[in-house]
Amino acid sequence: MVEELFDKPTNKPLIGVAAAVVVAAIGGWYYWHSHNAPQSKSPVIAQPSESVPAPEANIEHPVPAGPDVSKGPLPELNESDKAIGDALGEAAGSAAVSSYLVPESIIRHIVVTVDNLPRQKVAVDKRPIVPAPGTFVAAGDELHATLEAQNFQRYAPMIDVLRKVDMQRLAAVYLRFYPLFQKAYQDLGYPNDYFNDRLVKVIDMLLGTPQITGPIDLVRPNVMYVFADQSLESRPAGQKVLIRMGPDNAAVVKAKLTELRAIITAVPPKH
Repeated sequence: MVEELFDKPTNKPLIGVAAAVVVAAIGGWYYWHSHNAPQSKSPVIAQPSESVPAPEANIEHPVPAGPDVSKGPLPELNESDKAIGDALGEAAGSAAVSSYLVPESIIRHIVVTVDNLPRQKVAVDKRPIVPAPGTFVAAGDELHATLEAQNFQRYAPMIDVLRKVDMQRLAAVYLRFYPLFQKAYQDLGYPNDYFNDRLVKVIDMLLGTPQITGPIDLVRPNVMYVFADQSLESRPAGQKVLIRMGPDNAAVVKAKLTELRAIITAVPPKH
């Protein structure tokens, strides 16, 4: 499905307010519901794990550095919302964070969303960012419709801010809090896997999204619009979001993801 949950007019646009949130924010745009579509929730794919041992599998992309000990010890994961919220406020601006970031279970919601982006569905109730304003517009009828270009403007405020984001500063927040991201990933049901590896794979998947410059055809077999082209409809949720954003907006997101990937895979040489 390619529809996005119909957004309330009071909701604000999405913004990448942290290194991982640049990816996770994409999950907040997953559904386009029609005017009559009920708001549904997608399940979290993995189940929680009781034990959280250190990863035993081979790590392909170790994080470049450990947490900044000069700023003191990290809080427990379940008590980390204020600490990471404050850190994001310092890096991206407190106004942006308070306006766009859902303040509960920040790290867990980022991890769930990142993990779900390569799948067909994203857990809407777990997204860490509030949705974009406005409503989805299609030209045509249930048998043949096209995506209206005016939909791309819904993301303009977020894209304008994203262009100015200093990815080094925001990535520093991710790297400092990485042990908590790792624990949340293990709690999700991956006790022997490494979250940074998953994040890099998700970024690579998103960077592989094709650029569609012509009209995007839609059909509406039931309640929701879907891509008429099955080669697009069968793509991962994250790629379909970038396609729906329009080529110009997607190009900005891809550029930021490229910056992020370079930072989180830059491992210093061993001495």
